[in-house]
Amino acid sequence: MLPPRGWNSYDSFSWTIDEAAFLHNAQIMADRLLPHGYQYAVIDFLWYRKNANGSGEDSYGFDSVDQWGRPFPDPERFPSSAGGEGFKHVADKVHAMGLKFGIHLMNGISTQAVNASTPILDVDTGKAYVEDGRQWTASDIGLTHRTCAWMSNGFMSVNTDAGAGRAFLRSLYRQYADWGVNFVKLDCIFGTDYSPKEIMAVSETLKELERPVILSISPGTEVTPALAENITQHVDMYRITGDDWDSWKDVRPHFDVARSFADANKIGATGLRGRSWPDLDMLPFGRLTDAGVNQGPHRSTNLTFDEQLTQMVLWSMAKSPLMYGGDLRHLNDDTFDLITHPTLLKINHHTKNNMEVNNILLIEVWRFLLQHRVNRKLTCGFFFQFGYIHSERTSERNEHSGRSDLTNNGGTVLGLATCNDKNTGGWHSSSKDHICRGFGIQNDNASFCMSKAKLLPTS
Repeated sequence: MLPPRGWNSYDSFSWTIDEAAFLHNAQIMADRLLPHGYQYAVIDFLWYRKNANGSGEDSYGFDSVDQWGRPFPDPERFPSSAGGEGFKHVADKVHAMGLKFGIHLMNGISTQAVNASTPILDVDTGKAYVEDGRQWTASDIGLTHRTCAWMSNGFMSVNTDAGAGRAFLRSLYRQYADWGVNFVKLDCIFGTDYSPKEIMAVSETLKELERPVILSISPGTEVTPALAENITQHVDMYRITGDDWDSWKDVRPHFDVARSFADANKIGATGLRGRSWPDLDMLPFGRLTDAGVNQGPHRSTNLTFDEQLTQMVLWSMAKSPLMYGGDLRHLNDDTFDLITHPTLLKINHHTKNNMEVNNILLIEVWRFLLQHRVNRKLTCGFFFQFGYIHSERTSERNEHSGRSDLTNNGGTVLGLATCNDKNTGGWHSSSKDHICRGFGIQNDNASFCMSKAKLLPTS
């Protein structure tokens, strides 16, 4: 399995997307991005929540829940779900486009279901789950002391030690497979809400399904390699940062996190269906919304083109899944060219032993090699160009393309060069953790070196 690529509705629609907007984006994705490997069309969170006065990210009482305590698509936003159809018709249309269909899930069970003591479906009998001579309900398996840290009114963990808890998970994921779901993004189960028992229980449940379903887990907060140590083999991809929005202060920490997971040999480690991939989060380019609002796309990304290029290069070098977040109905040529850049996509899928080094001293523009070392010399491959971003923007942003030569945030940018570029010559490996450039000085004495930065803890 290679790092997945696709489109996710969150950055552009928050939780308010409806069936028509989703299918329109999916069709554009099929027409323009599928040839470049983008194949997962994902509806993000709260697709079961009614969009009405008083409803929001952590509201209570607005969710569609079926008789077995399972979330169900809001029929006003997803009219084809009426009559118990769920996402079946949406998934069928997505599959007909040549794409795969995904949904976001909150870990555990709905607080509404627990408070209503809904029965639990036994998928083997088609009736309510019975054990030890009694019928079990949602209130028997919901762990009220383990609610989601950022959605405490919405969901709580499930007791997977109980047979009824495992039965609920089987009924939940069997239903998603019956709908035609190919990808689930499971939130509030990693990082702050780390629940290894539930991760493993969901993983085992997915293995039982006839339809292969990709498992992506999300933390809500950052993750260290130590936290991921015993989990990666149970998932296909896993978020290792908090939400990445269109701000350089959000992008910048990803350099440290990506470096640490690469050093811990987590990139492409054993996973649920072959390999697992550390996920740096979505690409917040193009037309977006804002976090935590009941509003769809209404503004352009705040990242300059240099910052977007830097993010795309880092995500590719770190072999992160590439999930575009902007509204595809407003995808401009510059953004399309960036997210389908053939060299970056090859790096993302077909390189290995990728690593990051951090400069000791950065003065102007330098280039370094991504790939392998042979003895003391670096083999020819993909080069990345470092340049300093000035602390104040001195040129106006082009509203159509989002381009701006400089940024007001300060930092470094990454770009691409090739082995044919004379500026990329002269690099060599001076030690295991350093690469240097001699600038034509005799005896290979280097006047500039770069070294690995300090890593996050791995134990």
